[in-house]
Amino acid sequence: MQKTALVPYTRLPRAHHDCHVLTSTVDAFGAAHWLLAERAPAPRGVVRPFDALVVSVHADGNVGLTGLSAVQARWPHLDRLPDGGFVVAAARARRDDAVHQVQIFDESGRETTAFSVGDAIEHMLVDEAGHLWVGHFDENPDGINRWSATGRRTWTSDGARIPGLLDCYALNVSGTAAWACPYTDFPLVEIHPGRPVKVRANTVRGAHAVAVHGERVAFYGGYGEERDRLVHGALTATSIQPAEVGLLTLPDGTPPGRRRAVARGSRIYVQAEPFTAWNVFDLNG
Repeated sequence: MQKTALVPYTRLPRAHHDCHVLTSTVDAFGAAHWLLAERAPAPRGVVRPFDALVVSVHADGNVGLTGLSAVQARWPHLDRLPDGGFVVAAARARRDDAVHQVQIFDESGRETTAFSVGDAIEHMLVDEAGHLWVGHFDENPDGINRWSATGRRTWTSDGARIPGLLDCYALNVSGTAAWACPYTDFPLVEIHPGRPVKVRANTVRGAHAVAVHGERVAFYGGYGEERDRLVHGALTATSIQPAEVGLLTLPDGTPPGRRRAVARGSRIYVQAEPFTAWNVFDLNG
């Protein structure tokens, strides 16, 4: 089986390697961000507000530091807003703290607003217009929604006729549009707010990231021994035509192991444990 090696993208500066990495992401403009704390939050019990640091490495190599005060999330998602602020969202929301589930911080690190988007967040990605795309896993039937940075829902999958939408396995946000590949039927769903959703039938099961460029698509991940699978395909008007099947590896040819992935347009960014470096696969490469 053909192997495709990821290409090194960017790294967390060594001066911050002693901190605990709560989460990390790559934003809509290609900058990488790490949310760091002195220690990991306790696995159980009430999360007490804590201070955190966002380390940002921009595409030109410049490094930015933003301190965030009174972060509430035990298992956070992170992304950057176009105005320089940040979004921190807790994956799980309890009734007693739901109002603090999503925290919006300005560019100086001060919380400006907080709101809830519902429990069981699988993906949270900010688009170029500053809207939050949220995909839920199967403990919440809300599917996929788009929110403003003030907590107003601007798009919902309710009524969009997406078959088998029980869990948003894969979400790709690029520009102001989104692509999704949800469990159980795994269609490739193309979403442009203000237009009808386009649904293409797909036989590739279990992918956790998807890249799209023109009429080409690539699915990354799968079940069991297929967790490192990379499937290339072609878009038709109604379906995906799978083509080449291979494996996606780290730059040195080894399997990524425990990792996270972020999909943006033609790119899938992959970060393997200890989560201090991002590598990239580009379908347009």
